[in-house]
Amino acid sequence: MKFVITGGGTAGHINPALAIACELADMGHSVYYAGKPDSMESRLVPKQGFEFKSFSAAGFNRQKPWTLLTSGAKIWFSSRKARKWLKTLKPDAVIGFGGYVSIPVGMAAAKEKIPLIVHEQNSASGLANRFLAKHADIVALTYKSAEKDFKAATATVVVGNPVRASLLQIDALSARKYFKLPQDAKVLLVFGGSLGARHLNECIIDNAKKLMSIQNLHVLHVTGIRDFDEMQTRLSAQGDLTDRWHLIDYCDRMGEAYHAADVVLSRSGATTLAELAALTKPALLVPYPMAAADEQTKNAGDLVDAGAADMIADKDMDKPIFMDKLLKLLTDDDYLSRMKDCMNKLGYADARQKLTALIIETVNKKITAEKS
Repeated sequence: MKFVITGGGTAGHINPALAIACELADMGHSVYYAGKPDSMESRLVPKQGFEFKSFSAAGFNRQKPWTLLTSGAKIWFSSRKARKWLKTLKPDAVIGFGGYVSIPVGMAAAKEKIPLIVHEQNSASGLANRFLAKHADIVALTYKSAEKDFKAATATVVVGNPVRASLLQIDALSARKYFKLPQDAKVLLVFGGSLGARHLNECIIDNAKKLMSIQNLHVLHVTGIRDFDEMQTRLSAQGDLTDRWHLIDYCDRMGEAYHAADVVLSRSGATTLAELAALTKPALLVPYPMAAADEQTKNAGDLVDAGAADMIADKDMDKPIFMDKLLKLLTDDDYLSRMKDCMNKLGYADARQKLTALIIETVNKKITAEKS
């Protein structure tokens, strides 16, 4: 079969899209990727060996109403261009993962009567996916709480958020060797995203002595390049803790970092939550307070409500409750075990397989209907 995957703008859209692209390619299918020119996806997708087709698209600024006309015109022209491309390519399905570029490609698929599957990564759905849902054969959700945004959709199904198969294939023993961590240690992984998270970094460093009082605890702390020097100075001021506090500025081996960890302290972006869910890693989540529509809090809330994670607001990290929550995760093994069980019950670990099966099933239904 032949598939077109579209979506981009942020890693939250691109990572699950690439996970499905790789899964379909591994099954022997042909996969093409449609994204914006000069974008994150235009750089990442070709590195994975997929043919990349670019289409212009833009959102509009609510503070500048006239941008609705310019963005609408850009999407209309790109939709015409995408329709010509799809007529030539003749894909069996188009799968949209959000971002404005998915609108013209998804619209073109609907006009050409090509099966359209939409995947939503967040609890608070994006504008592009809400628009395309009206034209989609099915909408796949990461969280059940997002169903309310897709009442106009033909059908919705909860599958979770897919991650690359390679993430699950890492050996925990070799992961600890890579970071020079003892095999019998309890490991806390701390990170705030590619740029780091200053407040998270400051609060964890300020409690370094208290954490190091836990016997055999090692901290793998990814500060982000921007904050590394300052955090190194702050840590040094706490005393000689560097034998069990592993401070690094940037980590290009996050798969190994996850596998090396027993507990995670992090932001709650869509990709991070998908990876934590796939690996059933207990976590204390600190949503980024400036995220659009407070989506990180809403995403984390689904896991917290299910007992699969704990959460603290960024503004509360300077209060005693922060260390109370973190120390409970680090010292109460029964609590960790229950959290893992709850994560497993959510069924997010096999999101990649579920979404791939849904895509194939949707295509086969279309083929069967055409034959009958």
